[in-house]
Amino acid sequence: MKQMAVLLNSAPPLTNLSTDHTRKTSQLLHSFSPKLRLSFSKVLAASTQVASLKEPVFTLPNWRSGPKTDPKNKDYRLNDAFLYLEYMVGKGHKPDVYHSTQLLYDLCKSKKLRKATRVMEMIVDSGGVPDAAAYNFLVSQLCKRGNVGHAMQLVEKMEDHGYITHTVTYNSLVRGLCMLGNLNQTLLFIDKLIDKGLVPNAFTYSILLEAAYKERGADEAMRLLSDIVSKGGEPNLVSYNVLLTGLCKEGRTNEALSFFRELPAKGFAPNVVTYNILLRSLCREGRWDEANELLAEMVNGGLSPSLVTYNILISSLAFHGRTDNALKVLNEMTKGEFKPIAATYNPIIARLCEEKKVEDVMKCLDLMTYRDCSPNEGTYNAVAGLCKEGMVQEAFSIINSLSSKQNSSNHDFYKNVISGLCRKGNTFAAFQLLYEMTRYGFTPDSYTYSSLIRGLCMEGMLYEAMEVFGIMEESSCRADIDNFNALILGLCKSQRTDLSLEIYEMMIVKGYMPNETTYTIIVEGIAHEGEKELSAIVLRELHSRQVMGRNTVDRLLMQYDFEDFTV
Repeated sequence: MKQMAVLLNSAPPLTNLSTDHTRKTSQLLHSFSPKLRLSFSKVLAASTQVASLKEPVFTLPNWRSGPKTDPKNKDYRLNDAFLYLEYMVGKGHKPDVYHSTQLLYDLCKSKKLRKATRVMEMIVDSGGVPDAAAYNFLVSQLCKRGNVGHAMQLVEKMEDHGYITHTVTYNSLVRGLCMLGNLNQTLLFIDKLIDKGLVPNAFTYSILLEAAYKERGADEAMRLLSDIVSKGGEPNLVSYNVLLTGLCKEGRTNEALSFFRELPAKGFAPNVVTYNILLRSLCREGRWDEANELLAEMVNGGLSPSLVTYNILISSLAFHGRTDNALKVLNEMTKGEFKPIAATYNPIIARLCEEKKVEDVMKCLDLMTYRDCSPNEGTYNAVAGLCKEGMVQEAFSIINSLSSKQNSSNHDFYKNVISGLCRKGNTFAAFQLLYEMTRYGFTPDSYTYSSLIRGLCMEGMLYEAMEVFGIMEESSCRADIDNFNALILGLCKSQRTDLSLEIYEMMIVKGYMPNETTYTIIVEGIAHEGEKELSAIVLRELHSRQVMGRNTVDRLLMQYDFEDFTV
């Protein structure tokens, strides 16, 4: 609790959170609780319903005009448009549905889902008929962000207004529930939908089957499929492909092949996706003869290999050390309609590095360049495989040769390489290459150190991540707020919010000023450890001290379902 007191007592007020106009409007509107404002708007709408019907619809201020390079100004204009809409609807005026819908889309794109939901409610409350695509998009976005409860409330509200909800919308809710890992609740929800007259479609079944094999295994998914068919459901080929994926991921390739042979009797002709699922499994197991037979069957059946097919073959051959064969497939691929991408070359490079074949690695990279294919993050991680073989200088030499082929400066290229390695959990190799880079004049900056901190935290080396600050001081690179935020985030993701609060306290002692990102990370860290009520209390206090903007507060309220706690 001492650390929590430090967190709250050290929070100074932020200035210039918005323009004067926006700030004054926000203070007026937000002096009421959200529920009171909603009720007040409904009362006003009801009392002026007759008058509003006589008035022409109003349009919103153009929030899309102005400098596109300044995201803050765009954010302010978006907020102004929302506040104007809320004010006018509260006065009983009817909004232009088209403009309001565009505002809804832009709010979703800016991750302001709470406000986007409010826009939809205002359109409906004022008698407008929202665009079906916008309605489905909003429900889908809410579910993708894990806000299934809010999505369900929105659907209920829309239905109360007589708006028909279609299967597409319900499928978003089904997918959202499955993402939360509760198959039983999802099945009960579908039973309720069926009672309401909803007819699940093949997409619904595919979502359920995927959730079943991920949560309970392929056998449970097979039982669910049988249950669906026995009740008159009609799964499509996508549903069966999902089951094949589940069997293959469990290493049950023979069962998957038997199931595959049954598809024609069920009325389905396999597609390229079906064959790719089986090819990946056969190739990973080194069953080349069977893979070749299956590939020939696919081609003879009139199906052409896709880019995914070629990548499966190439990556599998490389995985088993058959790089010569992988290169032959790659060359064959270039003669057709497909252009190899970095992900096509990377498995070959990775295997050549494991085999310490530096010259062959260089030839492969030259081939990439010749075919106008740029290396990516995966390429750098593949080359870093040489570090594991004790060939750090050779790895650096190759990385260095790639820098001359980039449009960016050496400094930017080096720090991006380090960042890419750390993101993939290759932090030890990142440190090894960093040492070589510094010998050639590279000086790590704040961004580089933040990458190293995140990488160490991701690999569970929390105390080593904290030691990076000591390394920074030794190298005369003063830590900044982004470095502290990177460490606090890494600790919170590792569910060590206690340590993150210690770092926060150290930051204050050293004279650093926390920013909104710092506070957001800590609030989310507390919530992730199951202390939802405490998280909401901290959020409310930080918002009252004006160190967290309303947009951030709205996002957290929705994301963590803090509805019981007034902020």
